Amino acid sequence: MHLPLDYPSLRVIWWLLLGVLLAGFAIMDGFDLGVAMLLPYTTRNNIERRIAINTVGPVWEGNQVWLILGAGAIFAAWPDVYAVTFSGFYFAMLMVLFALIIRPVGFKYRSKIDNTGWRALWDTCLFINGVVPALIFGVAIGNALQGVPFYFDSDLLSFYTGNLWGLLNPFALLCGLTSVAMLAMHGAIYQAGKTEGEVRARSRRAAQVAALFTILLFAIGGIWLANFLRGYAIVNGDSPYGVSNPFHKQVILQTGAWLANYRHYPLTLAAPIAGLAGALLAFIFTRMNAMRLAWLASATSIAGIIATVGVSLFPFILPSSTNPSMSLTVWDASSSQLTLFIMLIAAIIFVPIVLTYTAWVYRVMRGTVTAKDIDGNAY
Repeated sequence: MHLPLDYPSLRVIWWLLLGVLLAGFAIMDGFDLGVAMLLPYTTRNNIERRIAINTVGPVWEGNQVWLILGAGAIFAAWPDVYAVTFSGFYFAMLMVLFALIIRPVGFKYRSKIDNTGWRALWDTCLFINGVVPALIFGVAIGNALQGVPFYFDSDLLSFYTGNLWGLLNPFALLCGLTSVAMLAMHGAIYQAGKTEGEVRARSRRAAQVAALFTILLFAIGGIWLANFLRGYAIVNGDSPYGVSNPFHKQVILQTGAWLANYRHYPLTLAAPIAGLAGALLAFIFTRMNAMRLAWLASATSIAGIIATVGVSLFPFILPSSTNPSMSLTVWDASSSQLTLFIMLIAAIIFVPIVLTYTAWVYRVMRGTVTAKDIDGNAY
C-alpha cells in the first residue's frame, strides 16, 4: 500500500509527537503534582488546605489524559521501548501508580471525618502523590541518559539486568531533583494565580525558590552531561529506512556524545535556552505578581527541559548500558509504517478534541478559589 508519508518521516513525526505528549503531561498534570507536594508549606490550616486542593480538584482528572496518551503512544509507536521500560522499571512504575492512585482517595476521604489526625494522614498522602511521581520520572530520564541495563536475545526478547536500587545513582537523582523543583515551580505559580491572601503570598515565595533551584539543578545537569557523562554514538548502520531491528548497528560510548546534535544543528540550542530562560522569566514574573505570564514562562521552561532531553538523545530513545549496540533508536524501535500512519490520522482527529475540551473546562473553572467558596461546603 502506498502511503503519502515515507517511513523515516513518520518515525520522526512520532518522535516529535511523543515529546509533545510528554511535555503536555508535565505541563498539565505537573501543576497538580506541584500543588500536592507544596501542601505542607503553602497552607497552615484546614481551610487553606481545602483552598489549595480545590484549585486542582475540578481539573486533575482531565489532566491525566496526557499521561494515558503518552503511555499509549509509547505502546503503539515504540513497542520495544514500552516492553523494556515497563518491565525493567516495574517496581518504580508501581510506586508511581500507587502515588497517583492515592490522590483521588485523598481528595475524597480527607473531609469524611472531622478529625485533625485523619486529615493530616490524607494530607501526607497527597504530599507523597506530588513528590514520588515527579522524582521517579526525573530519575527515569537520568537513567535513560546514562543507558539502561537491558539486552535482546536472538529472538528479540528483551531482558532487564538491573534492579530498583541501581536506578538511584547520583546523576539520576540529580535529574529527579530537577524534576521535583520544576514541577514545584509550576504548581506554586498555578496555585498563586488561583488563590489570594496568605496562600497566594506563600505560593509566590515557593515559586521563586523553586524557579531558582530549577535553574541551578538544570545547569549542573548540563555541565555534568557535557563533561563527565559518556553518551552513545552510532558508528555503523541504523538507516532511517531500515526495518525495526536493533541488531543492525554498532554503537560506542564517548564523553560528550550527547552534545553532537547541538554542534551539528545550532538551532537545537533553543531547547536548553528555553529551559533556563523560562525558569528565569517565571521567577521575574512571579516577583512582579504577573501570574499568567509566570505560568506561561514556567510551561516554556518545562517544555524546554523535556526537549533538551529529546534533542540530546536523538536518534536514541532508550540506550542500553549492557550492550550499547542493542540500544533502541527512532529508526529501529518503531512500529510498522502503516501502524504509524493510522495512529497519525487518529492523533490528528483526537488531539484537537482533547485540547478543545481542556480549554473549555479551564474557561468554565477560571477565577480564584477563596475561603468564601469553602464555607458551607463540607468537602
